[in-house]
Amino acid sequence: MVETQEKTINAEDLLAVCTASQNMISGSDLNKKSTSADDIKNKTHGKPKPSKVIPRGKPKSGRVWKEPKQRFKSIIKTKGLQLSLEKKQKLREDLKRAKELSREIKAQKEAEKQAKKERRKQNLKRQEENQKKSEIVQVIKNPAKIKRMKKKQLRMIEKRDTIKT
Repeated sequence: MVETQEKTINAEDLLAVCTASQNMISGSDLNKKSTSADDIKNKTHGKPKPSKVIPRGKPKSGRVWKEPKQRFKSIIKTKGLQLSLEKKQKLREDLKRAKELSREIKAQKEAEKQAKKERRKQNLKRQEENQKKSEIVQVIKNPAKIKRMKKKQLRMIEKRDTIKT
């Protein structure tokens, strides 16, 4: 059995080798030292590599949709659109008009509600007056009759002012 040893190459190393070979072919860097992949690898070794993001595991609470809190300084804040003075004034006027219109509509609805309430009061008052007019009244002149009446009959008795002014 023949064992083969494969070498893994990073993209950075590959780019470095390509640029080095292009420089050698063009002849522009004949006086300078030729750079190989090993030289470039040693140079980048001192620099910190970009940190890999470690995936978070499943939280103990089971709430996988929750994200960790961010500090306020890490949140990116953007300024709103910088509008010109004319546009700002136009927006303010439009907003004022819309608010005034909504106020008018609310006032109109309130007035309609009040008118309906007043009308209902008048109708109830008229209905009560008509009911009193249409009652059949029997005047009890002998108070001894009241003493002889049964409970049910006493419940039906109501006092009225029969003197008309």
